[in-house]
Amino acid sequence: MVAAVNPCGFALLPAYLSLLVVGDHTPGRVRAVGRALRLALAMTLGFTGVFAAFGLVIAPVASGLQQHLPWFTVVLGLALVVLGIAMVLGRELDLSRLRRGGTRDRPLTDGFGSMVGFGAGYALASLTCTIAPFLAVVVAGFRGESALVGTGLLLAYAAGMGLVVGTAAVAVALAHGTMVRTMRGAGRWVPRAGGVLLVLAGAYVAYYGWWELRVLDGGSADDPVIAAAARVQRTLVEGVQLLGAPGWLAAGVALFALALVGARVRTRS
Repeated sequence: MVAAVNPCGFALLPAYLSLLVVGDHTPGRVRAVGRALRLALAMTLGFTGVFAAFGLVIAPVASGLQQHLPWFTVVLGLALVVLGIAMVLGRELDLSRLRRGGTRDRPLTDGFGSMVGFGAGYALASLTCTIAPFLAVVVAGFRGESALVGTGLLLAYAAGMGLVVGTAAVAVALAHGTMVRTMRGAGRWVPRAGGVLLVLAGAYVAYYGWWELRVLDGGSADDPVIAAAARVQRTLVEGVQLLGAPGWLAAGVALFALALVGARVRTRS
């Protein structure tokens, strides 16, 4: 659960949620929640898959690879900044729509595969901060205990990550629908607001990667931007730990129930 708000990649969580909001054209609360859960599952699969591959396959034979990961963090952050600027300028996220046989694919923010890719990027940006506890617990379970124990730990890791991002996604999906219905004309400003959030998140992620490279090169670790972000990240970690798995599960179930009740009330009306 804490991996979702790790120091390296926690800024990608609001970026991920903004992508969900921008691409949400689903009619009805229940469908919007279903879409949010589907994309949260995709993001979790991408995130967990990278950690499993790195921990079980790559790390034992290429331990020196980790020192080059900050370059990916920089590139990913800059890519998000470019995407955010395009959204602020009013460009829609339809660059991934390609004509095949006269039909159009789903846009970037609706594609299961695209969100798996985002989860993989989230994981690669997070590896330098979170691979050590993953190796110490999950990979050690595979090597020191059994494949069954290791698989159970990997599934628990995925469940914790999915619980946090899934509950947050459902909350954002419900809030987005309510906001657009309540605030007249708000719908056309949502993509631009999401773009601003992407620019800020991407800028921080790129800056963090540059800071990591500087520290690895022997520079000072003291940085006011990183220190301020670390305080925010610690607050998020405390919130995640305070609720615990039962609290997050209860919140997710309650939000889903709210969507069902709201849909039934509107149907009767």
